[in-house]
Amino acid sequence: MTIRDDTARQLHRLALDRQRKGRIPGVFAGVVRGGGLAWHTGIGVARLDEPDSPPGPDDQFLIASNTKTFTATMVMQLRDEGRLSLDDTLDVHVPEVSHPGLTMRQCLAHVSGMQREPLGDVWEALEFPDRTQLVADFNRAERVHRPHRLWHYSNLVFSMLGEVVARLDGREWHESLRARLLDPLEMRRTSVGFDPSTGSGRPGHAEGYYVPPWTDVPVPQPGNDLLAMDPCGGLASTGADLARWSAFIAEPVAEVLSADTMEEMCEPQAVMDLEGWTSAMGLGLFLVRSGKRVYVGHTGGMPGHITALFTDRAAKTGGVVLTNSGTTPDITGFALALADRLTDAEPVLPEPWRPGTSVPGDLAGLVGTWWSEGSAFHFSVRQGRLEARADSLAEDKPASLFQPLGADLFRTVSGRERGELLRVTRDGQGRPTKLNWATYLCSREPLAFGEWL
Repeated sequence: MTIRDDTARQLHRLALDRQRKGRIPGVFAGVVRGGGLAWHTGIGVARLDEPDSPPGPDDQFLIASNTKTFTATMVMQLRDEGRLSLDDTLDVHVPEVSHPGLTMRQCLAHVSGMQREPLGDVWEALEFPDRTQLVADFNRAERVHRPHRLWHYSNLVFSMLGEVVARLDGREWHESLRARLLDPLEMRRTSVGFDPSTGSGRPGHAEGYYVPPWTDVPVPQPGNDLLAMDPCGGLASTGADLARWSAFIAEPVAEVLSADTMEEMCEPQAVMDLEGWTSAMGLGLFLVRSGKRVYVGHTGGMPGHITALFTDRAAKTGGVVLTNSGTTPDITGFALALADRLTDAEPVLPEPWRPGTSVPGDLAGLVGTWWSEGSAFHFSVRQGRLEARADSLAEDKPASLFQPLGADLFRTVSGRERGELLRVTRDGQGRPTKLNWATYLCSREPLAFGEWL
């Protein structure tokens, strides 16, 4: 996809303003549409010793907790393969666990109540547990809240989800990651830690820095081996690779993950922002509202690197921001602002209206207006399928769509009353006389309760 020059200028100015105000040594900023980067820019420097080299789309940054979206996806793949259930407790797959009742769903949604980090002051000492120590120490970790009391972020729990993946697949977590996700999606520049094999004669990654508040001289930050915590934050990646990941989240490759499962991952499990109700947690994905749009994705922070990737699945448009500063402000707002700017300037065009070819005979008598509880519902046939819209439904809201289950029996598969049954009653001549939708009566005339009897 090619975007207009004026849109590109607006996006560059937005990124430049954020880089300046945040005092960020180097920024890679991009917007995703059409399966890859529709626009990107590098501002500042990837490394202070290369002052003329801004970050590019193939430069690696530590993406930290964005890694969790990959671990969550592998858990959901295992669920779809029938090898675990989201209602399984953690001890089913890691028998050494003694904390009772921690389900896969709770762990994915950060509502297990477990403490945030492994035992020890790992982020002070920068010493992290191996797999044996992670599991051994888990039982001594504190359960700081009862399950579902509130959203409480836990790197510890996501590290344990990585252990589940490793045990069920019978290999190291990073080997499952490569086989299950990175290779199928051709994410060649995503690795545990920085990939030294760039073949370019230069490091191929952005150096991480801390920018002190009272000076403008960045301090290089050390690299860290997270060991058993890799599944919660150990990956490095690039703008180009994360564009592929954004495109996958918007429209998953069926051979890797079904569209229904991705939709399930994007369903709210817990409110994150209790004051403003602008963000929620899905299954391994943050859900963040920007106006009427909802973005799904994650942020990540490691010493010297703060990053974000968020995707508007409806518009198939994403914003990716990679920075080499450990003090980058409002990384979520940065990524959303980029994607919003593209969608506002160049909205995705809707599909053209296409005529249908036939109206199935069993649906012909159902079209028109039916009344329930005094409200009108307009039943139509579009592309051979039955749908219904309430008279009061806003234009931007989806109609209810029905899937036939048998003679005069349908399942609502989207929109209002999703999951509920629609039953059709006919007279002796085969003409529909009433509908029962989620058991409620729908009649051709507006009736009060009990008037049909």
